Amino acid sequence: MPPFSPKEDEASAQKGVGPLIPPLPDLLRPLRQQVFERVRAAGLIARVQVAKELGVSPATITTLTAELIEAGLIKEVTAPREGEAARPADAGRGRPAVQLGVRAEAHLVAGMKVSDRENTAVIVDFAGNLLADVSYPHALGAMSLPALLATMESLLDRVCDKAGVARSQLSAVGLGVPGFVDMEQGMVLWSSILSLRNVPLAAAASAHLRLPVHIDNDANLVALAELWFGGGRSIADFAVVTMEHGVGMGLVLGHRIFRGSQRVGMELGHTKVQLDGALCRCGQRGCLEAYIADYALAREATTALNWGHKEGQSIGVLLESLYDQAKAGNAIAKSIFRRAGRYLAVGLSNVINLFDPALVILSGERMRYDYLYAEETLAEMENLVINTGRPRPPIEIHAWGDLLWAHGAAALALSQTTEAILANLGREIAAQ
Repeated sequence: MPPFSPKEDEASAQKGVGPLIPPLPDLLRPLRQQVFERVRAAGLIARVQVAKELGVSPATITTLTAELIEAGLIKEVTAPREGEAARPADAGRGRPAVQLGVRAEAHLVAGMKVSDRENTAVIVDFAGNLLADVSYPHALGAMSLPALLATMESLLDRVCDKAGVARSQLSAVGLGVPGFVDMEQGMVLWSSILSLRNVPLAAAASAHLRLPVHIDNDANLVALAELWFGGGRSIADFAVVTMEHGVGMGLVLGHRIFRGSQRVGMELGHTKVQLDGALCRCGQRGCLEAYIADYALAREATTALNWGHKEGQSIGVLLESLYDQAKAGNAIAKSIFRRAGRYLAVGLSNVINLFDPALVILSGERMRYDYLYAEETLAEMENLVINTGRPRPPIEIHAWGDLLWAHGAAALALSQTTEAILANLGREIAAQ
């Protein structure tokens, strides 16, 4: 065979190497959107500070903020003196220092979580201020799509009534559900609250409520709530592990929710910890969730403590009984929590070994039981995390309650609404 000659096969030699990166506008948020997000994140901020933080000229910021003011999305506010409230920039004489803030009344959104135990909802304004919230028990189990839509409508009407707003005044609704959810396509591939698989829930809910509806896995929404309202606002990379009736995880990388290539990743609760192990509600065996979720503890307690006579009681009541038994010194009850804690240690150590987050947040109503096994769990986890000679990330416990999930859903609605409005504004300005 003759030696390879570049001249003879020049076309095949010019295939190129390296990552095929899309054009920059596809990777970076438009500067107008970055300006708006900077204003919303700060609450009140001067133009010169926005320019400094974004690394652009003050003249550019002046132009972009003028467009946002004209569109009714932000407003000028005089910088308050000590002990005074901020006021509109034209409220006084002279040339007071002017700051920028979001026009809160520009849009309203709702955030809702529907689960097999508790339904919650909030309404927030465009600046993220809470206007109303509702929460009530829900124990219907898996529902048909029409039943779920009716539940959503009832929940939305309740929170709208409490806020004193009409449903038509909302710009969007965010919805969190447990299970495998493709946020981009609006599909629920599987959920414990739906009797069917592969349900186009976002489209069905949008048509039923006559509003844009955005859906996501409920654990992702807890991470989003921490990113928007909680301990993750200033942290680029962190993980949230939720412990309720199921076990979920949300991962934030570069201040963004990471969902995976098919948008259904980060299912920590369904990582396998025991081959041919306990039955999980997803239908498989040996999932982490099957050892540490609410239903797993209740199932084990019913067997180990001979609670057959309590079989008709709710999982919440069974857990409270187990909790009381453990506090009273019952060795079997304490061992059930201890075993769950060891499995939790396995899950947390895997999260740290895989992603090396700056912070791990444990969230959910179950965290009120944490003191029964927290120290032992963290000690066990220390033994399972690889020894790099560097400190492990801190672990914080945030027992916010069920409204946290609804706040995350509201953040999803705010995010999607903002991007749509600013994209449309950009097209209108470009067409002028």
